[in-house]
Amino acid sequence: MTEKPILVTGGAGFIGSNFVLDWIGQEGSSVVNLDKLTYAGNVGNLARLKNDPRHKFIKGDIGDRALVRELLNRHRPRAVVNFAAESHVDRSIHGPEDFIQTNVDGTFHLLQESRAYWEKLAGNEKTVFRFLHISTDEVYGSLGPDDAPFTESSPYAPNSPYSASKAASDHLVRAFHHTYGLPTLTSNCSNNYGPYQFPEKLIPMVIMNALNRKALPVYGDGLNVRDWLYVEDHCEALRMVLAKGKPGEVYNIGGRNERKNIDVVRAICSLLDEMHPASSMGNYASLITFIKDRPGHDRRYAIDARKIERELGWKPSESFETGIRKTVQWYLDNMNWVENVASGEYQKWLDINYTSRGTA
Repeated sequence: MTEKPILVTGGAGFIGSNFVLDWIGQEGSSVVNLDKLTYAGNVGNLARLKNDPRHKFIKGDIGDRALVRELLNRHRPRAVVNFAAESHVDRSIHGPEDFIQTNVDGTFHLLQESRAYWEKLAGNEKTVFRFLHISTDEVYGSLGPDDAPFTESSPYAPNSPYSASKAASDHLVRAFHHTYGLPTLTSNCSNNYGPYQFPEKLIPMVIMNALNRKALPVYGDGLNVRDWLYVEDHCEALRMVLAKGKPGEVYNIGGRNERKNIDVVRAICSLLDEMHPASSMGNYASLITFIKDRPGHDRRYAIDARKIERELGWKPSESFETGIRKTVQWYLDNMNWVENVASGEYQKWLDINYTSRGTA
């Protein structure tokens, strides 16, 4: 069964493409990669697999049930790994409908076809099949400064259209396991960062803006706290969940790296001062600009990852200091990639979400 492929959805996005690269590099078996290639999907992320027969890319939507059915029946994967999602809170505030269509309806259609495929399997093929659904810590809501981190039993309390749509998809995955017996696994991760991240997210946006001598926008007072997880650590955790996770279970994946947003921005500025000094303007921190906060901005997220550490033996390898240094260096070394993704769509988004906000 280890020679059979896996079907990855959303495998040209940030986390998905890192997972595909990691999977082929570490596991060696084939990947069928289905991605709709919306603005954040980029086949350039997978350029080094261009001539690798172990990677088959298909442009398509998880909501296209006929296409999903055909891929499942033709390739007979031993697992479905679902990254496909709209994932940016600010975009969900401006346009929530896309989040319902992809994260809720799309996941439902993918579950329906995966269930139909699984029910036709027999013997060991049916026993080993898994449906792994990648979700977020944002489904749990917001924490106070002294609250214990989220665990797998924390109640759901989503506060944005994005997190509400992911919460709905998590519930569907749970229901398909408990109602139909589909062998599902769910992971809820903290904020990822690393190579190939679309620059609407905080860390790559700050790096890109700083290099272009543009303002570094920070919401509100900058004291919102997130737990930061280096994407390669996340990929390793997902491989362990797929290999050793118990069907029906949820695994929280965190980096043990809580940081205030303003401290993340200052850390990036400090690294750029060292690695790419801008003598003409002094230090990069002078570009920091506090802007009006986003509506319903959750104050703090934190992940208790002791379950996956205890049951599956995973722990993150990167500290925030080592991970953010690797990330800044990757962006400095890959400016062609940066220039290719910084399209008119991205610039339009910056104008919609940041320019109109004004200062805090």
